[in-house]
Amino acid sequence: MQNTIEQVWKTYSSAWGLETPEQKRQLFAECLSIDCSYADPHVSTVGWDELLDYMLDFHRQIPGGHFQVTSFASHNQQSMASWRLIDAQQQEVDQGTSFGRYDTAGKLISMTGFF
Repeated sequence: MQNTIEQVWKTYSSAWGLETPEQKRQLFAECLSIDCSYADPHVSTVGWDELLDYMLDFHRQIPGGHFQVTSFASHNQQSMASWRLIDAQQQEVDQGTSFGRYDTAGKLISMTGFF
């Protein structure tokens, strides 16, 4: 069964909350194109290795940090998700919106976060 765009986004979002590179890479294989791009106000990455390094740094800065998707919409191989960033004490740290673009296989090729 092929994943829906929303399932792919939720898998990607959950990778941010995992702590080990191995756990993250396992989810990357399910939801990300190998040469995906990621951008937010602090960084721009290309490929799994650069994104993985950024995610690991995110965990050093916000231990236990993870995202809760609060709304999701998609059309034409694109998506928009609103989210809350939650820390290890379950306190909200930030809110934002992210946009995704998907290839014909349904994997993310581009993720852009605004916060």
